[in-house]
Amino acid sequence: MVREVMINVSRQQVEDFHGPEDFWCLCVAWSHLGTSKSRKAIVRIAYLRKNFEQDPQGKEVPINGMIVLHCRPPEGVPPAEVEWLKNEELVGSLPDDNINTRADHNLIISEARLSDSGNYTCLASNIVAKRRSSTATVIIYVNGGWSLWTKWSPCNVPCGRGVQKRSRTCTNPAPLNGGTFCEGMSVQKISCTALCPVDGGWNEWSEWTVCSSQCERQRIRGCSSPAPRHQGRTCEGNSEATENCTDGLCTQSMDSSIDVALYSGLGAGIVAIVILVTAIMLYRKNHSNYGVDVIDTSALTGGFQSFNFKTTRQGNPLLLNSSMQPDLTVGRAYSTPLCFHDSADKELFDPLPDIKVKVQSSFMVSLGVAERAEFHNKIPAKTFPHDLGCDYCSTVDSHKNGLLTLNGPFSASREQLKTSGVFSHVGGRLLVPNTGVSLLVPPGAVAENMSREMYVLINLGEASLQTVGSCEILLGPEVTYGPPGMDLFCPVAMTVAHCAEVDSENWNIQLRRKTQDSKWEEVMSVEQESTSCYCLMDSSSCHLLLDRPGSYALVGEPLTQAAVKRLKLAVFGSSEAGSLSYNLRVYCVDDTPHAFQGVVAAERTRGGQLLEEPKMLPFRANTFSLQVSIQDVPQFLWSIKPFTTCQEFSFPQVWCSNQQPLHCAFSLERSSPATTQLSCKLSVRQVKGQEQILQVYTAVAEKPGLLCQAAESLCSHPEPVGGSTPGHR
Repeated sequence: MVREVMINVSRQQVEDFHGPEDFWCLCVAWSHLGTSKSRKAIVRIAYLRKNFEQDPQGKEVPINGMIVLHCRPPEGVPPAEVEWLKNEELVGSLPDDNINTRADHNLIISEARLSDSGNYTCLASNIVAKRRSSTATVIIYVNGGWSLWTKWSPCNVPCGRGVQKRSRTCTNPAPLNGGTFCEGMSVQKISCTALCPVDGGWNEWSEWTVCSSQCERQRIRGCSSPAPRHQGRTCEGNSEATENCTDGLCTQSMDSSIDVALYSGLGAGIVAIVILVTAIMLYRKNHSNYGVDVIDTSALTGGFQSFNFKTTRQGNPLLLNSSMQPDLTVGRAYSTPLCFHDSADKELFDPLPDIKVKVQSSFMVSLGVAERAEFHNKIPAKTFPHDLGCDYCSTVDSHKNGLLTLNGPFSASREQLKTSGVFSHVGGRLLVPNTGVSLLVPPGAVAENMSREMYVLINLGEASLQTVGSCEILLGPEVTYGPPGMDLFCPVAMTVAHCAEVDSENWNIQLRRKTQDSKWEEVMSVEQESTSCYCLMDSSSCHLLLDRPGSYALVGEPLTQAAVKRLKLAVFGSSEAGSLSYNLRVYCVDDTPHAFQGVVAAERTRGGQLLEEPKMLPFRANTFSLQVSIQDVPQFLWSIKPFTTCQEFSFPQVWCSNQQPLHCAFSLERSSPATTQLSCKLSVRQVKGQEQILQVYTAVAEKPGLLCQAAESLCSHPEPVGGSTPGHR
């Protein structure tokens, strides 16, 4: 007979028990035969702590490496069971022998693969609750590996000493997930010597052979003095010579006589035809009026004239008429506008230009050789608008500290110019308006389903870069892009405007980066190849491929005195309220949008007007100074202080003027309030160098306003400005 008994134990009973042992129960059975006891059943309160004793930590592991993620679950009764999640999916449900989760709650991946990248979470549970650890991100990265070398290129010279190249790419494999770029050079060069071609030369003629039955004898020569080698040209001329050896007394057959007569008749006919064709061509040439020079007086009235040129055989052989409608059935007609500058503040007619129009013959026109009329003009220069166009080291070094600027310093209102935007996986372009500086973030640089805020910053204050050599100068602004420590999947492209006439023989241009201890290190030289940074220089901008955020600057060192730095010249004017004075300010700044933007901003606060379109002056590294002079000031209408008509900048002031735009001022005074116009010339020239003329012609009686629209348009950029372009957010 079997009996079953049970007892209910409450939580309160267990908590209220304070005996020397744990709360326990046992079952006692007795009868007349005796007593029997069961083993003790220990009763405890089940629980599971919240915090893990050890959370798994994220790791970055190279491909094929081993990964061990440690997990110690929270304390609990009964002890917690541990499971692992990968991207919120149970690892145990994945059929993967490469992952082991049975070793003391740890997760072990014996050989890491790219597919093993993800977010791993340790999950602990018992009868009471479930607990999740913090997520550990595992990144499997791939270090770059070089591909095989390409074949050596042919020698780059056809003759003599040259260079051969071969290259390889960092694509075997390509760096992935932050893996390191390949170390070493991507291009190898070796010297080579190409064998020069040798043209063949004739030997001496051999002796004549014996006279043959045909009354001929022969001689030969060989092309072996020297023989042609290495793709040289063979000898020109015949290698055999034949002549009659009986002075024409050899017997001829009847057939030969007939042949001679036939050939003679054909030759005479051909000669007659050639003479006839030549006579006809000469006759037509003497009776043709094509190619004459025509002068038309209707162009002397100024303004715009449209001329129609066409050829005809009726009446006048060549008709030049400004009002005739073109006849589309007769020939090709040309309509060419001639533009003459007509200003309301000048006389109606300038000195008459001597316009000479030459029209090509209809034969040349029909062949497409002469597609335009040729103009030879002699017009005064003022009629048209102007075209826009180691002693040395010690001299520069002695003036780098404490540069002086004539007529007061120029100071920027801000120390930094900054723009920012938020970029997603599709990338985008960040543009600093009116500076020539931009940042291009390619698609895929930011991970999917993520966004990053990036900025571009231009230093407007004193340059923090102290050039190592006394000859070095900044060729553009110091530009920073960030934030620091940002990891992208591929490099970004940054464009910075520069002011150098790029020539590898005259310049050594380097890119430098600011380190964490505020020092500057050389990243690369433009003329040398680098694997960590790529650079493309054009005439006005430098395009950089960068893989690390930071501050960058373009530094140039002139190698010869022929090195040229471009200067932008601009003249502004403004009146003084309540006086007859008028100030002209001439600026000489680096030819970059960023530098000229500072001038425009400063003149806007002064109410200055741009009086002439800015011009470019090539400034050579020949240690000679820059002179600015005012000329052709009306003597009886305006006066200028004595000894101020010519001002001079020393060579170091101009060569090292990266942060402080140089300018000088000329103060003029009207003789009476009735004087309302000012016309003069400003000459800016480098001693033993080039010169530019700025023509000033302006009204001064009007109230000074803001900068003219020309200045605003010069500082505008054809691309969208302001924060990020579409695709950033």
